[in-house]
Order: sequence, then structure tokens, then C-alpha cells
Amino acid sequence: MESRVEQFEQIRRDRDREGVSIRGLAARHGVHRRTVKQALESPVPPVKRAPAGRPAPKLGAYRAVIDGWLLADRIAPRKQRHTAKRIHQRLVDEHGADVAESSVRQHVRLRKRELGFAVGEVFIPQEHAPGAEAEVDWGQAEVVLGGVATTVHLFVMRASFSGAAFCQASLVESQQAFLELHVQAFEWFGGVFPQIRFDNLKSAVKKVLKGRRRVESDRFVALRSHYLFASEFMTPGLEGAHQKGGVEGEVGRHRRNHLVPVPQLAGLSELNRMLLAGCESDLGRRIDGRPVTIRDAWQVERPLLLALPVDPFDACESAAPRVDAKSLVTVRQNRYSVPVKLAGLKVSARIGAREIVVNHGGVEVARHERLHGRSGTSAQLDHYLELLARKPGGLEHSVALSQERDRGRWPGCFDELWAALTDRYGRSDAAGQMIDVLLLCRDHGPDRVALAVRGALTAGAIDGRAVAVLARRADTPPAVITALSDLPSRLAAHERPAPDLTDYDQLLGGTR
Repeated sequence: MESRVEQFEQIRRDRDREGVSIRGLAARHGVHRRTVKQALESPVPPVKRAPAGRPAPKLGAYRAVIDGWLLADRIAPRKQRHTAKRIHQRLVDEHGADVAESSVRQHVRLRKRELGFAVGEVFIPQEHAPGAEAEVDWGQAEVVLGGVATTVHLFVMRASFSGAAFCQASLVESQQAFLELHVQAFEWFGGVFPQIRFDNLKSAVKKVLKGRRRVESDRFVALRSHYLFASEFMTPGLEGAHQKGGVEGEVGRHRRNHLVPVPQLAGLSELNRMLLAGCESDLGRRIDGRPVTIRDAWQVERPLLLALPVDPFDACESAAPRVDAKSLVTVRQNRYSVPVKLAGLKVSARIGAREIVVNHGGVEVARHERLHGRSGTSAQLDHYLELLARKPGGLEHSVALSQERDRGRWPGCFDELWAALTDRYGRSDAAGQMIDVLLLCRDHGPDRVALAVRGALTAGAIDGRAVAVLARRADTPPAVITALSDLPSRLAAHERPAPDLTDYDQLLGGTR
């Protein structure tokens, strides 16, 4: 099939050599007379005009959905608004849409301009040697944790060559969080980058001097000495941000791809698990302009990193609080529960940016997500079960139970069982039986006990002992049925003489 340019050439030749009329040329070549005139005017066909107002029928059903997301973006955080790519991904994942991404991009581009969103941004492409350097930056994002709108700080470390990136969230942008997340990032990457580029973060820099000279904090120097990487600090301001555009863009990409729409999660741990899963899945993507995926490039880069030290850097602080009469220890103006048997004793606490770990006698006795601010309390119900066994009336209104509900760790079937026990045995005995059910969680795990509770409710066995039987049943191996084919040989091992009934016969025939 000839191209349009070849068709124009043939029309022009026929006209030049044979003098065929425009009508005759149109009939000979099967085209409109307008096309013949265009060919006679120029050997190059005119550029086709883009069709105006095409209906895009596959997209039509989703225009209202897209417009709704874009309108909702007006009140969303500026850096967590939908991109065209994210909208296309949501249409496919949530609505099963069979629509081209180009159609979505075209519609979104037009609608964003109509809604007054700023569009278009230019970046400078760069090239880096494998295994040579990484970039680190903080960003912010809005999430809903436990039903409360929360601003979290995103720590991102990005390999400059491959684009592999590590991202985790922290409630605070403190030096301790900064150091701990470096340790976690190195563990995730499986090595240390010889050089890392930073902004002039207060966590690392105490004072900015002329040029690239800095007065660095002692704890940051200790981290750098432990892992033996070199640090480079960027020029202050917007110019410095452009000097490490890879990680600047990565922070925004994580927000747009993993935190849009604004996620609603139970707590920080769940958020970080979601972000880490996103880091793993991102290894399969391909950066525009690169021939291979991030994972393929990372396999080239990974062996070139510095080896990890035998022991990770310890960024934790320590304290030695005393357990009070409510089985709580005070650490950094917040209180955390420990087992009641430790009341009145001194314990040791390791204070991390995200966790508080309490030890006694060299054994870990409690672990809590760290609270920030003042006068907060974190209580775990398991720490009070021995005391509640003696004082069951304290369970219903305990702080620990309330927080278990808030954390989503109190199954609804427990409340159903509690209500049924109260109707049958009264409030006091019902609370006592619930304590027994909770103690079962230590031996069998909360999931198995919850399953046993649902089984007891289904069977109408409203009793804590029935729950215990069902929970322990899973631990009992099924009875072994022995085959009977070898029964005669096994009985032969226990042969006995035939019984003598002479005495019995005499008894029956004798006098009484």
C-alpha cells in the first residue's frame, strides 16, 4: 500500500506527463478533488488537524468520576493531589476501566487547566556511576492515623544510579529519627553508599559556613564514622534542591503514588508497612528514558556498595525509670505500661524515635510505639491480666481496654461473648470469665482465641471454659488409627493358656 507522499508523487507525475485534468486525476487515484489540488500545490501532504471534540466513548462513563477526584484535590494537601497516571491507575484498579492512559492524560490536562491547577514542570536529566552515591531528604504528607488527621515526615534515601528508593514515615523530624532511619535504610539496601548528599538539615548540620563548609553535629559524625560514608551538603535554598533533584522528585512521587487518596490507617506501623511494600513494588517500574527496570539496574549497583558493619549503629537513648503503682513508667514526659509484677521496681528503657523498649534483668518486658508531646499514656491490656484476675471489675473501664479497642486489637466477637456471659452469669462473673479468655491469648495467640470465641457463640456454648476447650483443641493432634491387618501378629506377642473352667463346673454341680 503506497504512502500518502507516494500518492502525491504519482498525481504530480500524471499531471506533468499526461496533462490529466483534476477530475480525471481524482477518478484515477480514487481521491477527492481537494486532495488532487493539495498534491499539485505541494509534494508534501499537509499535516492532519487533530480532531476536535472527539467523544472518547470508553472514557465517557468515567468523566464524572475523574472530575470528582480533581475537585476533591482542591481541599487535599497540595503535594498529595492526583496525577493523570494515578487517576488512570485508580480507574483500572477500582473501576475495572478499559481506557487508554493517553485519553485520561488528555482529559486531566484539560480539566486541570480549567480548574486552575498549575501544570507542567521541567527537570534536568543527570547520570551517575553505579554504587557511588545516594541522596537523602525529608518530606511531609497528610494521613489519617487512628481516625485523626496527622502530618507525618517522610524520610527518603534514593540510589542515584538505579533509582531504588527507601521511604519510611516518622511522627517527628528529629535527629534521633534521622539517625535511626539511616540505619534502617542501610539494612534495606544491604550495604552503604560511599557518598551521600544532604540538604543542610539541622539533624546533621549545626552551622552553615561559607561555601560547602559545615559544622556537623557530633551524633551525625558518629553515624558517618560507624558506616564510613562521605557526606556532601548542598547549597542552601532552591538552588541546593536542584542539586539533588532525584530524591526531591522521589519524595513527591511516593506521596502521589502511595498516599493518594489520603490513606486512613490504624497507626504509624501500618503506614510504614504500606510504604515499605511500595518501595518493593517500585523496583519493578522503569524510569522514563532508561532501557531497564529499577530492579535490573539495582542488581548491577548492589554488589558495589560498602559492606555493612557487624553491628548496626545504636541511635537509642536510655533511661532508668521506676514503675509506679499503676504499673506505668514515665519516659520523656509520657507514661508506658509494664507487667504489674514489676510495680515499685526500677527498669531500664531504650528510647528510640519510634519505639520505647523496656527491659528488666536483661529481658524485654514491654515494647510501645513512642508517644510525642506530653502527659500521654500507652497501656497494653496483657500487662494487667494478673491483677484483673483478682479485680475483674476493673476491666470494663480500664485505660488498657479502651486503647485496645482504639488500636483495633479487640475483636467484636469478644464483646458478643461478654454480653452473653453477663446475661447468664452477671457482671462480676462475666468479667472474670473474660479475663480467663484473655489469658488464653498468651498460649494460643489472639487469632486462635478469637476463632474459638466465634465457635463457642455459634454452638451456643456461652462459657469461658468452652472457649478454652475449643482453643486447646487445635493443639491436640488427631487420633492415630492403627491398621488392623497385622492384628494376629501383635496378639501372638501376648499369648496366654486357654482358661480352665473345671472349678466353675464343679461349683455349678456341687452343693451350696
